[in-house]
Amino acid sequence: MCELYSKRDTLALRKKHIGTSCKVFFASDPIKIVRAQRQYMFDENGEQYLDCINNVAHVGHCHPGVVKAALKQMELLNTNSRFLHDNIVEYAKRLSATLPEKLSVCYFTNSGSEANDLALRLAQQFRGHQDVITLDHAYHGHLSSLIEISPYKFQKGKDVKKEFVHVAPTPDTYRGKYREDHADPASAYADEVKKIIEDAHNSGRKIAAFIAESMQSCGGQIIPPAGYFQKVAEYVHGAGGVFIADEVQVGFGRVGKHFWSFQMYGEDFVPDIVTMGKPMGNGHPVACVVTTKEIAEAFSSSGMEYFNTYGGNPVSCAVGLAVLDIIENEDLQGNATRVGNYLTELLKKQKAKHTLIGDIRGIGLFIGIDLVKDHLKRTPATAEAQHIIYKMKEKRVLLSADGPHRNVLKIKPPMCFTEEDAKFMVDQLDGILTVLEEAMGTKTESVASENTPRKTKMQKEAHVELLRDSTTDSRENPSRKRNGMCTDTHSLLSKRLKT
Repeated sequence: MCELYSKRDTLALRKKHIGTSCKVFFASDPIKIVRAQRQYMFDENGEQYLDCINNVAHVGHCHPGVVKAALKQMELLNTNSRFLHDNIVEYAKRLSATLPEKLSVCYFTNSGSEANDLALRLAQQFRGHQDVITLDHAYHGHLSSLIEISPYKFQKGKDVKKEFVHVAPTPDTYRGKYREDHADPASAYADEVKKIIEDAHNSGRKIAAFIAESMQSCGGQIIPPAGYFQKVAEYVHGAGGVFIADEVQVGFGRVGKHFWSFQMYGEDFVPDIVTMGKPMGNGHPVACVVTTKEIAEAFSSSGMEYFNTYGGNPVSCAVGLAVLDIIENEDLQGNATRVGNYLTELLKKQKAKHTLIGDIRGIGLFIGIDLVKDHLKRTPATAEAQHIIYKMKEKRVLLSADGPHRNVLKIKPPMCFTEEDAKFMVDQLDGILTVLEEAMGTKTESVASENTPRKTKMQKEAHVELLRDSTTDSRENPSRKRNGMCTDTHSLLSKRLKT
């Protein structure tokens, strides 16, 4: 592999020149990735990893169709969107065709964060209202305007919630306020939004928007109960606000049956603004806001021109068009349904076998595994989740953990993920869970009851030792150079880098 630096030097340069708040995956033992193809990534030693993390490489890493489209247009022209060009209008037409009829006006940006920031501007300009309702544990981007409406971020830092931001409970029927045994969780969670609106109005405030991911990603792979979004939209519209559906992580066919995740809630639910990004360019920076003519005209009436130098440039639009073609030509939506269903069934069998698995939830190739220490209390198994993702890395499978307790294993691979990949991933997970549960002193044959068996003192000690070793075990460390250029000082440097 062609490298500018050894892994040790790359780590040292990163420590020197890259901000320490910019984290890497597997911080105590990072992987140096030098190339990727389809659903596989390769380190500097040529070791292959199954990528279950990258929803950005939507149609597969380095897809030749995307590469060819970018190269062809780049050789011909790339300029800003103030020049008349066919690509931007063709792309806008193609995107609009995938959406409900009223969503027909596009604004192109370079990232999901830019798209969500612009969506807020559109919403606040529409009727002159300012307040925003967001969901607990939500993340909508890294701009200041978005950190303010992202509890996933501002609750972890020193920032305090702004007065114009209102946080509604996450509609989580597994771990939330209203659970699966509630008679009508959709109405109960929607009524929480209704109360927020009433309280805001009583304080003299006005609602500009409700914003939510169609399926919450960083919040722990949460799928709202059926009917929730319809009721929320009704309350928000009644307050003069608009509904923003954030599809940055979950759009472009990831759920399989539908092109957009919000569509799985029924034809009677149509957002007023939809934002999209990440998978849109398969790794190329392109994003978009799509809204109604009425909202677009209100934005234009402010007198302020909207101009984005690179948003909608010819190369970005050529890439975006290629991604749309590949999704259709390779039936990636169908693949998401077939492989997603197969993977979910495999995981449900693991849930019946392993006491650490509390819940399997998801649709298509967007799946979460909620790990718990106790089925009755649903105590998050945070340390165990971290142990598992490091052990999966040793087995050449890349996973991440998220959610407010960092105990939910996230599965959101490239859309070319196969049934063979799913089986391999689950087999590795099964083996790791078996060893971990044996150390914990719990059964792995079947989950006979909701009560987790007690651990002996020796089992507890073994469990703690196993978790302690999970991020330092180097017996199968793929990041060591076979030619001996990289020494054990790598692990010391990695520890110094860990924050």
